[in-house]
Amino acid sequence: MRERQAGRQRRRAQEFDAFVAGAAGRLLHAATLLTAEPVRPPGANERAQRLLTAALARTYANWDRLHGEDPYNRTRQDLTGRFAREAWRHHRPRGGLLDRLTPQERLVLVLRLYEGVAEEQTAALLGLPVDRVRAICNRSVATMRGTRGPTVRRGPTRPLGAAP
Repeated sequence: MRERQAGRQRRRAQEFDAFVAGAAGRLLHAATLLTAEPVRPPGANERAQRLLTAALARTYANWDRLHGEDPYNRTRQDLTGRFAREAWRHHRPRGGLLDRLTPQERLVLVLRLYEGVAEEQTAALLGLPVDRVRAICNRSVATMRGTRGPTVRRGPTRPLGAAP
């Protein structure tokens, strides 16, 4: 009985290690874009690393219960959810690539353009209407292209997923 349980745990750890080996780089890059932290020097993206570690820990804890669900999608959802809940507390420039955007704009831009999540799924994940997600994405792209000035930085009055 113990041998069978130990074998199952070993197999679970190997499966999870293989998943992390394949997905961690892309997930860390997404987290770094979300937190607007610089990528260099190495270790400059501490907040992104903490977000990813927490999301991966939750994925590992639920590994046996995924039952065919995509672990990458599950981890990405947890990562973006954690970012959305914490963003209003950590709303200051950090020098990263998407630093000119608000946390909500970064979240929408990363989900839509970097991760390729459909508008409808992004809207459902954030609890926003689809047309609002489209408008935020368009505004973010305009800001990054320089056709629109940087977003005015005001402390958000509500969590990112809350209705306007």
